[in-house]
Amino acid sequence: MIDFTQIDYAHLDRPEISFNLFHPRPQLRPRTANDLLIPVEDGIAVGAGFHMIDPSAPSILFFHGNGEIVSDYDEMGAVYNQMGINFAVADYRGYGRSTGEPSVTAMMRDSRTIFEFTGKWLEENGYRGRLAVMGRSLGSAPALELAAIYQDRIDGLIIESGFAFTGPLLALVGVNLVSMAFNEAQGFRNLEKIKVFSKPALIIHAERDQIIPVSDGQALFEACRSSQKTLLEIPRADHNDILLRGFERYTAAVAELTRAI
Repeated sequence: MIDFTQIDYAHLDRPEISFNLFHPRPQLRPRTANDLLIPVEDGIAVGAGFHMIDPSAPSILFFHGNGEIVSDYDEMGAVYNQMGINFAVADYRGYGRSTGEPSVTAMMRDSRTIFEFTGKWLEENGYRGRLAVMGRSLGSAPALELAAIYQDRIDGLIIESGFAFTGPLLALVGVNLVSMAFNEAQGFRNLEKIKVFSKPALIIHAERDQIIPVSDGQALFEACRSSQKTLLEIPRADHNDILLRGFERYTAAVAELTRAI
């Protein structure tokens, strides 16, 4: 069995990959009571937004897409709270209120620190409900990293617009795969990670996604070994309007997953 804690992502830290894969921007709205800073390294902290409603409710730890930041999810945090779900969303280095510079290695390593911090914060503040990990688009990589490493501490998994294969994603953002002699074994290995996850899982994907094709979502669904897994394809939706076109089905599916854990 693969030891996912030992994967070396350094070969993905090339400048052309970081430049094209990450699109950080600052958080412009004033800090609120929901905002936290999570220390990930000496002198470096990652921003997070904790939208908490009920200590006994299930919680979701969410990793967003590459052009998004924590404050983009203020409204969704309120929506999940109305659904009786606690919602915590984390940034990457350089995004929002975070310090440092984003890289693949930092994102993957920081996801574990963020998970440990969140678990400790929930326990110390009396939040003892079940915990699901969720990732959208680029955020599917850290979410699946955690699902593979911490399955004994994660009760459910949600992947929205996630990618199964690294090569096509890198090629899409302009990376020359030939010049770096890339092969899938050097990638995020999302398919291999989801194969070891056996708890309730939900895969959501846009039917007409032009960035990460729906076939990636289908591949993740097929690879997941959970006996409680659901694939939700949102008709006529693209990568960035999936909530607009399928809000009720999307939120209903998330609610159902949290009830199943």
